[in-house]
Amino acid sequence: MLAAVTGFFLLGGEASAQDPQISFTDVYAESQIRHRNISGDVTKRYIMSSLGSGACLFDFDKDGRLDLYLANGGPLQGSLPVASEGNVLYRNLGDWHFKDVTARAGADVASWSLGCTVGDIDNDGFDDLFVSNIGENFLFRNQGDGTFKRSPLPSGLPGDFFSTSSAFFDADRDGDLDLYVTNYLGGDLAALPPPGGVDCTWLGLPVFCGPRGLEAAPDVYFQNQGDGSFIDATAEVGFSSVEAAFGLGVVVGDYDNDGDTDVYVANDSMPNYLFENNGMGEFEEVALFTGAAYNAGGLPQAGMGVDMGDIDGDGRLDMFVTNFSHDTNTPYMNLGNGLFADETASAGLAASTWFYLGWATRIGDFDNDGNNDIFVVNGHIYPEVDAGTLRTSYAQRNQVLWNDGDSKFVEREVLPEDGLSKIGSSRGAAFGDIDNDGDLDAIIINIDDRPDVLRNDQEMGNHWVSFALVGARSNRNVIGARVTLTIGSRVLVSEVRPSGSYLSSNDPRVHFGLGKADHIDRVVIRWPNGRQEEIANVAVDKIYRLVER
Repeated sequence: MLAAVTGFFLLGGEASAQDPQISFTDVYAESQIRHRNISGDVTKRYIMSSLGSGACLFDFDKDGRLDLYLANGGPLQGSLPVASEGNVLYRNLGDWHFKDVTARAGADVASWSLGCTVGDIDNDGFDDLFVSNIGENFLFRNQGDGTFKRSPLPSGLPGDFFSTSSAFFDADRDGDLDLYVTNYLGGDLAALPPPGGVDCTWLGLPVFCGPRGLEAAPDVYFQNQGDGSFIDATAEVGFSSVEAAFGLGVVVGDYDNDGDTDVYVANDSMPNYLFENNGMGEFEEVALFTGAAYNAGGLPQAGMGVDMGDIDGDGRLDMFVTNFSHDTNTPYMNLGNGLFADETASAGLAASTWFYLGWATRIGDFDNDGNNDIFVVNGHIYPEVDAGTLRTSYAQRNQVLWNDGDSKFVEREVLPEDGLSKIGSSRGAAFGDIDNDGDLDAIIINIDDRPDVLRNDQEMGNHWVSFALVGARSNRNVIGARVTLTIGSRVLVSEVRPSGSYLSSNDPRVHFGLGKADHIDRVVIRWPNGRQEEIANVAVDKIYRLVER
């Protein structure tokens, strides 16, 4: 089982013998962040207590620094969640110092919150905030003066949402942001099996019941009417054509490179969904036909977190899904012909992920060597595993699966002082360049504990570039914009995709690691409305703010 260590450890795989040239420093103590996650009862008698909460990184006050919103849950009364005011908005003051501005900003109401996502729904230049809850969801509109005002969502919808991850994107390319919300449980939460009422077991251990045997909830799609107001258009655009599922993660991106934004949903204990956009904001579910619904063994997995990005450097967007322990996390590699292949074994990700239970994830170049790595946040849901003999534990450490440049992923040595050596039961996470120094940092939510505030201290000497894109004709956030770099014979591709991870929203800027390359031959930006813009001979180690023309 996992345990505290004095050196380094790696459960289920071999650590690299090379000295680490990158580390993550936990700067929570100096950050002035004082937050503790609350997620039901600590003994985890009911399924909602196991899910944790997420985080959002976004520049709400437009001062050039990423601020932080932390969602939070609450206690239970029997099997019913009790709303509390525990969400927190922190303003980034620079130099890894944050100030709690929740009360002044008006960014919290009584709720049991799971996730959040960010987008400028009215194109006024200030990012708005959607919070997903057990119960009624909230939409906070940014007033541009450091405060938020709660805005209504469509009426006539079920009041008992159990919403998890969500994503803003311009589904119909009309210049405003629509919203996809994954939902988890339906039915009456008061009727959940009480402790001892139903004999539920996992690998011989007595555990809480679910999600199998419980009622799944259908996801919801809100269509923006152009003024920041929404209607429920789930059925009209094709999202209701599928069976209700236990939705936990969602990411949006143009997997087939046809110029529109598609939607991939990670479902718990059910097949995943891939909704292909027909270019007019209408969707067809194609996961089974494309190979993205099941793993290579033809089995559904317990999808938690999800991301989309170019894992193998071929210019196509792949997908990565985190899953339960005693199973693997799954990379779905894009074959370029509308098909995906589960390449878990060939990528070296089977042994290294088998005993971990994965949640938040991010495909990104964490050492700036020009190859995308995969960050995975781990933590079990059953405290009972600590008493078992299953080679796992409730508290686990998080992982960076490093890309060796040949689409093989390895783990490097983790020293005791590294922030990755800490063990906990982690859930949501937001990733981005919090200190604007050119590498990717992380905020990780630990269930029933304080968060990890991880500063990336890579010392590889590698170059990087980042693009903060602003829409003028497209949606202001230009979610869905594609950036392509040409460096000699290499081509690097990424998109504006704050969605993904788990219950969280990431830095909206597009970041590239460049290795030793000291200039970029060409940058091509494909804006969400289809227009392309090209820039030649771009300098490295800079953050560029580019406005659509």
